[in-house]
Amino acid sequence: MIATEYILCSVQTVISVKVDKEVKEAAQEVAKSAGLTLSSLVNAYLRQVVATRRIELYAPELMTPALEELIAEVEAELRAGKTSRPFTDVDEFLADLKH
Repeated sequence: MIATEYILCSVQTVISVKVDKEVKEAAQEVAKSAGLTLSSLVNAYLRQVVATRRIELYAPELMTPALEELIAEVEAELRAGKTSRPFTDVDEFLADLKH
């Protein structure tokens, strides 16, 4: 009888990338808060890219003068009490609109 042995090994490689120091430190903090190393975070992201065949990047929207003005107006209305009361359901909301 011939026994077959299966040997599983993990072949790892090194990727060297240049990253801004601040970005690296911030990413390390995010990884640490999730209980991960930066290396495991990058590995997880790359696995996700391979599995989904998608690259998803997010960038915060930049504040524009118009958006800052709109936010200031909303905050002023909130301070002045010029907002509607909370509603428990849609019917209550629609009834309030009619008055």
